[in-house]
Amino acid sequence: MEIGICTFADVGTHPLTKETIAPYQRLRNLMEEIELADQLGLDVFAVGEHHRPDYAVSTPATILAAAAVRTKNIRLSSGVTVLSSDDPVRVFQQFATVDLLSGGRAEIMAGRGSFIESFPLFGQDLKDYDTLFSEKLRMLVELNKGEKISWQGEHTQSINNRGVYPRPHQEKLPIWVAVGGTPESVVRAAEYGLPMTLAIIGGMPARFAPFAQLYREVYEKAGHDGSKLQFCVNSHTYIADTSQQAHDEFYPPYAEVMGRIGRERGWSGMNRQQFDASTTKQGALLVGSPQQVIDKILYEYELFKHTRFLAQMSIGALPHKQAMRTIELLGTKVAPEVKKYTSGKGAETK
Repeated sequence: MEIGICTFADVGTHPLTKETIAPYQRLRNLMEEIELADQLGLDVFAVGEHHRPDYAVSTPATILAAAAVRTKNIRLSSGVTVLSSDDPVRVFQQFATVDLLSGGRAEIMAGRGSFIESFPLFGQDLKDYDTLFSEKLRMLVELNKGEKISWQGEHTQSINNRGVYPRPHQEKLPIWVAVGGTPESVVRAAEYGLPMTLAIIGGMPARFAPFAQLYREVYEKAGHDGSKLQFCVNSHTYIADTSQQAHDEFYPPYAEVMGRIGRERGWSGMNRQQFDASTTKQGALLVGSPQQVIDKILYEYELFKHTRFLAQMSIGALPHKQAMRTIELLGTKVAPEVKKYTSGKGAETK
């Protein structure tokens, strides 16, 4: 299993210490996080796109281009690119550029996004939420096939046999599709034969198992080679040296984020009892000591048999020192044990 990190580069004020992380400092911290993940041998680092005051990144490709020249091996992905409100040609060109700078380590993770600020910002109509993504994903896939494209668009521009440059260093850019648990999104990714990322940020992971089965069934029914199937699970994660430390450090900024988003969406935030319940083996949060997080990833692996795990980290105004420590523990303690087990070497002794 590949092990990596996803972040939205949160900014804000810590609810207890009142220390503020501003965009300037957050992006400097982010570069250090990506460099550390690369040095530790983690497989991928993904950066999300948002157009809100509580997140520092609106253009993942810009961040990844900077990271490309400061890293050597780690794959660099968006997490996600809000394709519905963007131009597929520009998305392709931007990530092809990152791919060239990195020597073939760029990926696109395309999604519709869980927030809607980008739609009015770029002149898109929310009533076209589904059709925009569907058409633009098809166009992005076509752009990835070869140098020239002819395309008749409804929500996109029409193109008559034009070349799109630069081309990536890789033969094709890996295009992942991020889904939040709707069957239609799962089926779309499977029919295209594209790798899929499933975000599990609430509830019980076990209830998402049917989506993994649906993806595999449709993928093979569509004629794609099952041995090439790639499936990722993305979960909120925080690791500290002890379980109690992890809970005490992560709860305040995490609860602040959940409360803020909850007020926007009409549901209550998260109290400590609910938080602790979510960190149990059957819950959605991967928060605890290295061994507890290892056990939780392997529990999800038994449910999904996924090929990649992304730890969504640095949620809320988490101090940089704590973020770096959790990355260090992921790379030195958690990833080696998970890889040993999922390669078959550890499973024999369980």
